[in-house]
Amino acid sequence: MSEPVRVVAAGDHFILPSLVTAAIAHELDCDVRELTLGWPLEPFGPVAEVTEASDAEDELIDALAGAQVLVTQMGPVTERVLGACPDLRLVVVCRGGPVNVNLDAAKRHDVRVCFAPGRNAAATAEFTVGLMLAALRRIPQAHNLLAGQGSWEGATYYTYEHSGLELEDLPVGLVGYGAVGSRVARALCAFGAQVMVHDPYVRGEIHGLRLSSLDELLRRSRVITLHARLTAETRGLIGARELELLPRGAVVVNAARGGLLDQDALCDALESGRLSAAALDTYATEPLPAGSRLHALAERVVLTPHLGGASQAVAEKAARIAAEEVGRWVRGEPLAHCLT
Repeated sequence: MSEPVRVVAAGDHFILPSLVTAAIAHELDCDVRELTLGWPLEPFGPVAEVTEASDAEDELIDALAGAQVLVTQMGPVTERVLGACPDLRLVVVCRGGPVNVNLDAAKRHDVRVCFAPGRNAAATAEFTVGLMLAALRRIPQAHNLLAGQGSWEGATYYTYEHSGLELEDLPVGLVGYGAVGSRVARALCAFGAQVMVHDPYVRGEIHGLRLSSLDELLRRSRVITLHARLTAETRGLIGARELELLPRGAVVVNAARGGLLDQDALCDALESGRLSAAALDTYATEPLPAGSRLHALAERVVLTPHLGGASQAVAEKAARIAAEEVGRWVRGEPLAHCLT
């Protein structure tokens, strides 16, 4: 290109615009304009025809004036934004999927759209194992009693009846074996767990025992952890019938997507005592409503506000993956992670 490319780094309070700017500086010399969106201090949501975006169409349009490239995580790349920014030619989304981009409109406007697969796989896998340990050993409940109330009553978790399960020799079933699930499997094998995997789309070697039947996996697992993608096929994958197949006293962990799990059925199973515990980082509705039944189950559940991918390394990786894609585009090289 004869003139330096103009880039807008529309970051937020997690993927800082300065991280994107610094990463791009390693790839090429260009003009970078920074914009800070409100997430996660302000929740994302539907914006026009896209989902999981910051409500900032006007701010994005203003920042993109004369720019050819947008790097963002939560910027709403809607039909309106694309129509108002005729110079835009490349959008790189710093996340595993560009749900904040109208892909059909991008094609019509001749805008390439890239994303950053695998940026948070290690962080989410580690967080999943942490959730599992917390639920199995009642760590948050004991902490709340001692630190929050000054009570030694958490010692009741040392009684046989209330003591938890350990991972060594524990049958753990993984529903899904992608970038996150495969890492969780390796970690659990290191603990000595009996790892079982159900994923009809994965071929080749796996860590653990492959089971072709989800029902069989559920019947044999004292713990299940969800790692499938949320699609029309997998929405509600684990419902009342599936939870009933688990051995009594089983534990459910979900740090993938809330829609994979029937939350009401989970609450029913927890309230009845059929499940001993659950650990959740994602929910059917986010933020988790104040009136959710889960709040009344604090003794049995570990709840975190969608933090599985929250590590400094994730933000740095995402900025680097995005910057490398921008560099390829400017140099006329094939794009590595492009959808349009």
